[in-house]
Parts: sequence; structure tokens; C-alpha cells
Amino acid sequence: MQVLSRRTKNNPVLIGEPGVGKTAVVEGLAQDIVRGDVPETLKDKQLYTLDLGALVAGSRYRGDFEERLKKVLKEIRTRGDIVLFIDEIHTLVGAGAAEGAIDAASILKPMLARGELQVVGATTLDEYRKYIEKDAALERRFQPIQVMEPTLAHAIEILKGLRDRYEAHHRVSITDGALVAAATMADRYVNDRHLPDKAIDLIDEAGARLRIKRMTAPPDLREFDEKIQSVIREKESAIDGQDFEKAARLRDDEKNLRAEKSRRESEWRNGDMDVVAEVNEELIAEVLAASTGIPVFKLTEEESSRLLHMEDELHKRVIGNNDAIKALSQAIRRTRAGLKDPRRPGGSFIFAGPTGVGKTELAKTLAEFLFGDEDALISLDMSEYSEKHTVSRLFGSPPGYVGYEEGGQLTEKVRRRPFSVVLFDEVEKAHPEIFNSLLQVLEDGRLTDSQGRMVDFKNTVIIMTTNLGTRDISKAAMGFSAGPDTRSDYDRMKAKVTDELKQHFRPEFLNRVDDTIVFPQLSQEEIVQIVDLEIAKLDKRLKDKDMGLELTPAAKNLLATKGYDPVLGARPLRRTIQREIEDTLSEKILFGELTSGQIVKVDAEGEGKDGIFTFEGAAQVREIDIPMVVGND
Repeated sequence: MQVLSRRTKNNPVLIGEPGVGKTAVVEGLAQDIVRGDVPETLKDKQLYTLDLGALVAGSRYRGDFEERLKKVLKEIRTRGDIVLFIDEIHTLVGAGAAEGAIDAASILKPMLARGELQVVGATTLDEYRKYIEKDAALERRFQPIQVMEPTLAHAIEILKGLRDRYEAHHRVSITDGALVAAATMADRYVNDRHLPDKAIDLIDEAGARLRIKRMTAPPDLREFDEKIQSVIREKESAIDGQDFEKAARLRDDEKNLRAEKSRRESEWRNGDMDVVAEVNEELIAEVLAASTGIPVFKLTEEESSRLLHMEDELHKRVIGNNDAIKALSQAIRRTRAGLKDPRRPGGSFIFAGPTGVGKTELAKTLAEFLFGDEDALISLDMSEYSEKHTVSRLFGSPPGYVGYEEGGQLTEKVRRRPFSVVLFDEVEKAHPEIFNSLLQVLEDGRLTDSQGRMVDFKNTVIIMTTNLGTRDISKAAMGFSAGPDTRSDYDRMKAKVTDELKQHFRPEFLNRVDDTIVFPQLSQEEIVQIVDLEIAKLDKRLKDKDMGLELTPAAKNLLATKGYDPVLGARPLRRTIQREIEDTLSEKILFGELTSGQIVKVDAEGEGKDGIFTFEGAAQVREIDIPMVVGND
């Protein structure tokens, strides 16, 4: 109002991020003018909006557009009481400018300079800089006004003002708690948009979801339609077969079913429609969780008990490593209970230790536990980023370089899936420049990509794996494989790994990591447990061929003995199973010695590493699946 009341340069242009309410400010001004809550200078004014699209549309010949615009400007000059609102005012620059013609901005400039035309404009910061600031003559005729994003308290007030409109549209009731939840959750979890727009979207979508849910008929009503159709078909076949008594009976059944259906339908409509449906905090959280993938809804009892027994679930796939599993479980529980620092990632860990002890496997298991899918893990093999120029692949190439438009391999994945486990595998092989970029992620939970977009890491769990400091331990293990004091070996290895980490990484990087967990070497007993897991996987593959696999305790122990290597961890065991079990099985299947419907029993003969495996195919004893298959037929 102050700028509009000036003698010259009385053309305000509202500049702000998308969704902060620039157009709403002008709509509010129009309502104030109608009510008369404005200074004397604006009392008799009328606010019109200029539709540039309509002016340009259909202007086939040179001069058509200019002629239309001049007519509009002449009308404005004649009336003298018009304030012109141009939304997306940057479209003036270049509008209608064909070869040799002048654009809309150049036509408006003289009138703006003389004060014959009052314009209110609205545009975003980027567009203002890109189009209007370039044209200094046009820029000086406008008075820029910054429209800042409203605070959380202001956003809640805006939502309260809009509540009546959305309640009337969706025919629901929106609680105060839902408005507060929409503003706070949108502010915290939706980072690439602005208040109040993102909070309004949550309210609108929650209202739409609730209305659709109420309008959908319950399943038992749909069952009535199926029953009626079935009766009609039977009645028609009875008529075709000249069985009129049966047809009459079926006609009565159809009448009864239709009457029952209409009674139930009226009950459902009256019962449901009389009660005004309520949009509450839980529904807002549900909508947000569906759109962002971040589980912000209240913990159900089932999920709470699952989180409390998280260690047991992870131990089903990962043997040993109790410290690592406990630290991870605590971080996830802290995140889901809402107690973690909202400005930092859910947890950041360095998993150090010898090769093959389950560091990467634990990260995969965690992803499967959280999302029900191992592929939900964002895994980056850091050996691919060992050179300085490859660092840009993580966060996006700089402007002018190939791949600038594509974004970064890390940042794009986290933007698409903000609630995830991010694994930096073999982190010591990466170029040191990468760790400088990760400092901000570990401390503030955010990172700016090459295109200036803020990527939010606050809902991620970051895991870095490394083999640093374990080479000498491996040599010691080879020399003293039967050493009695395993605990002191582990303590010595832990101290060595910690020293190596301090030498390789800067203190400010290590200081930002929540916990460094050193994995111990696997013992013979743990290898036997891993045998069970690997054999279960093989048995699952054999089930597709309608075969089974059973190992005697002696065969399991022989596999563990042959596959145990304290230096290399569990990986030699996988190779041993391939060599000793899978190769022999595949040959016997191809030769026809083993056929579908058999259970393969594997036993061991001989002592120590010289022992051999024996294979015997027995008839399928597991009859559990067969009745189910027959029943389905």
C-alpha cells in the first residue's frame, strides 16, 4: 500500500520463493479495497489482472499483439482508476517480440515512467534476476518487495483462515491438531518446497483421502451385487430349461437380495453421512508418509515390539557382531521414537574390521528390516571414487560439464528416497576430497548439490565400512591360529584399527561420526552357524526344482572346517560350499542320479580337512506341501 501511494515509482513487484503467498498478498489487497480498509489514495481503485496468454493467442500477423496491448493501455489511461496486476511479470520480457517487433515490456516502459500506469507484479527470485534485472531500464521502474516464507506460527494462522474453504469442499471437519501437524511436519520433512504451500497441500490431500474413503462402499455391499448377478444367471438358465418353478423361486430370491441390499445401503449412507468425518494428526502423518516415504505416523504396537526385538531379527541373517547390531538398533529406535537430534542424520557409523566378517551384510540386513527390501539400500562402492575428478559424480557435475543436468549419484537417490540406509563401502579407497563434502552431511544432515538444491540426509542412517588396520592382525592370525586369548587379540586389533583410522582420516571427520565399531574375527562356532544360513539359501533354490537338501551335523562340521579361514572370514566358506556341495549336486542332477521329488542327504566321511562328502537321494518325505497343492486344483 505504501509503494502504491507513492507519486512516482509506485509499481511494486513482489519477489519470493514459489509457494510463499505472493499472489495471495494481491488477493488480500483486492479484498481490503472492497472493504475500504485502505488509504484515501487507493479507495476508488479497481484491481485488474492482465492475461498475457490471451493477448498473444491468435495474433497471426505482425502488429496484432501490439494493437491489442495498446487498446488495453488506452482503456486503463482513460479510466484512471485501474491498478494492473501481472502475475509472473517476467513473461513481459520478450512477450510478443517477433522479428522486428517490440516486446510487451518495451511498450509498457514509457507509461510506467510517466506514472500513467500502475502495475503490481509478482515473480520468483530466480526469474527476477534472470529477466528483469538484466533490463536496467525496466528494473528501475519497479520497486521490489521481498515476500519472505512465513514462520511456523504464521503458517498455522494462514491454515486456520483457509480451514472453512477446505472443510466445505471436502465435507469434512479439520481439527486444530491437524493444522498444527500439517505445518510442523511439512516444515520438518518436506525440504524442497515452502510454507504455507506445502502445508496446505497436506491438508488438501488428507481431506480428499478421507472423503474418498467414506464414499467407497463397504465390501459386503459389493458382495450383494455378485450374489444378485449369480441368481439372475441361474434364473435365466432355469427358464431356458423350462423349469419355471425353480425360476419363480430364484425370482423371489433376487427380490429379497435387492431389498436387503437397499436396506444395507441406506444404513451405510445414513450411518456414515450423519457423522462428520474428521481430519486429524494421524491422517496428516499418513499422507506425508505416503508422499515422502518417511514413517512419521505414530508407532503401532506391532511395530514397537518389532523395534524392541530388532537385535534378534538382525541376528537371523548376521552371525556375531553384537556391538554393531546393538548400536544400529539403538540409532533406529531413537529415530522412530522421535528423540534424535532433528538436525543430524539418524545415525552415522564406521564399521571397521577384517574382510568377510559381515560389515556390508549387516547394512543390507538393516535395509531389509526397515523397508522389507534389500534393494532399499543406497550402496556406493567407494573404490569407484578414488580419483579427484570422480568426486563430482556423487554430488553432480559443475555447470558447463557433461552430466550437469543429471544430478549426483548420491544426492539424487537420497532426494528420491529420503528415509534410507546409505552405505559407503570400502571408504578408505575414496579420494580425501569426498570426506570434506561429507562433513556437512554428518554434522547438519544436509548437502547442496551442483544445481543448488538442498538434499536432506536427516532421515538416513549412514554406514561406512573399512578394512584399515587389519592387515597385520591377519598375519598374526595366520601364525597363531590356535591362540587361547581371543579377547586380548580383539583389543589389540581394536587399538590398531583406531590408530590407523586417526592417521587416514582427519580428526574433524572422525569426530562427527556417532560410533566406530570394530568387528572381531569370526570363530569356528560362528562359521558353523553361517553354514546353516548358506545351506538354507541353497535348499530354497533346490525347492524350485521340487528337491530338498539335508546335511548331517558331521557334514556341517566338515564344511565349517574346510571353509574356516580366520584371515578371510566367511567368504571362503561360500566358495567351499560351491566347490564341495553345489558342483557335485549339479553333476548328479545332470547325470540323472538325482531327480525331482527327492531329498538329497549329505553326510561326511573321514576326519579333519581330509574328509569327503557323500550324497544320497531319498524319496520326498515332506508331504506338507502336497495336500495344499491338490486342494488348490
